[in-house]
Formats: sequence, C-alpha cells, structure tokens
Amino acid sequence: MIIVTGATGRLGRQTVEHLLHRVPADRVGVSVRDPKKAEDFAARGVLVREGSFTDPGSLAHAFEGATQVLIVSVDRFGEEAVQQHRTAIEAAVKAGARRVLYTSHMGASPASHFQACRDHAATEEILRTSGVPYTALRNGFYAAGALQFLGPALDSGQVALPEDGPVSWTAHADLAEAAAAILADEGRYDGPTPPLTAPRSLTFADLTALATGITGRPFTRTTVPDDAFRRHLAEAGLPADRVEGLLGVFTAARAGEFAAQDPALTTLIGRAPVELEAVLREQLA
Repeated sequence: MIIVTGATGRLGRQTVEHLLHRVPADRVGVSVRDPKKAEDFAARGVLVREGSFTDPGSLAHAFEGATQVLIVSVDRFGEEAVQQHRTAIEAAVKAGARRVLYTSHMGASPASHFQACRDHAATEEILRTSGVPYTALRNGFYAAGALQFLGPALDSGQVALPEDGPVSWTAHADLAEAAAAILADEGRYDGPTPPLTAPRSLTFADLTALATGITGRPFTRTTVPDDAFRRHLAEAGLPADRVEGLLGVFTAARAGEFAAQDPALTTLIGRAPVELEAVLREQLA
C-alpha cells in the first residue's frame, strides 16, 4: 500500500488525485490530522487514517501495512521541521515500508541561504541513513510563493521586495502529478531526483512585466533594502524565524540557488509543465 501524508493539503491532495488515476484505490492510503477532511477519499475506497508528525504512536497505526510512504514536508522552519520529519521517517521505517519518499526542494543544501533548504538537506541526511531505500523529490520553488509575494502589489502597483535572482517557479499541480508518477513506478528514482522544475527561471522584474501585460495596469518593480524588508515584516507581527525565512528566499535567489532548469519534470508528466505566466493569468485576469 502507498501511504501519502498531508493528504488534505494542497500538494498532498493533488498527489492522491493523480495517484488514483494510476493505481487502484485499495492500494492507496492517507495519513491526515483530521480524517473528516478526507471523507471524500474514503468514499472512493482510499484508506483514511489519523496521523500526526508530533505523535509517533498515531503514525505507527497510520503507516501500518505501507510499502511506500510519501512524507510531505511541513510548513515549519528549523529544528521543529527537521524533528517532525525525523519522527515520520522513523515511523515509516518501523512500519516496514520498503521505500520512503519525501518532498524536498531543488535548493536543498546545508550551505543554503534559505533556512527551509537547510532543513530539507538535514531531512535528506536522515533519509540517507535510515536503512531503507529513499527518494527525495527535489521540487522546484512553488509558484504559489510568487503569488504570495506579489499580493500587496495588486492594490498598490508597486512590487516592493528585496533584490532577487531568477527562480524556477513551478506549479503545485505539476509537482503532484510527478510525485504520483514516481510512486506508481516504485524505484524510478533512488536518492535525490533531478530538480523538478518549470522550463523557465524568472525574476520579480520579469513577473512585474508579466503582471502589467496580463492586467493592462502598470506595475513597477522597486528594490527594498534587506533591513527595511526585515523591519516591515517584524512590524507586521511575523515571528523572527518566519521573517528570516522569507528574507532568505531573496538571499538564496541572488546566489542562484533556485535558477536551475531540468527536463525531468517534463519527462515525468509527459507534457510541458505549466509556466508561471499561466498561473499569473489565472490569478490576475
């Protein structure tokens, strides 16, 4: 049985949907914190179990009978994230899974300027030493992140952000389809995958031009000093780790950590990945 965690979240839910087109429902299970949110899956024959990365006992039950477990990374930074991932990996190994898969990041590195990528690298090391075969899905930077950063500009017309660099913004839907393809073809990748990315890398200056073209409204890209951006986020009430995490996106982008492009995603899904322009057009038009 293939168990997918976080199956009521954006990436996990779409992964299960694609997986159900590839394997019978009775071979698919989900581990979720709130089973009521997965009742639609249960109605289609998917095994729904309650499981939390903060409760190892719940995962022992959630992962029972699994041959593969896909661990969808948590939306946390630092040791909290790594510890939750460790708990899930150890539970999958104890449950007898013969392969553990994990949604990592194209920029995963202990030397990354972005805390989340350092967390992904630490999690990949836990996987490497877990004693079972593993696959780390090196996902491109989620295109939804670009939309979040652009949000304030929709009213002001000012894309006021720190200096950045090119990023391979990649759609959740494409990454979910790729994850399903890898799960359905067990062992297709052993260890880290190539970067699973859209075919183009774009800066926020590029995004500003796209937004202007799509909406017909003038958008302007202005560069905000890092310290001013940090103060703005802190004054908005964001916790310090989140502030540094968001700033780290720009520091890492300037260093070229998210600029890579690779054909692996195209090969996995059998078509050209959705480009950010299409994502923006759907959101803004």
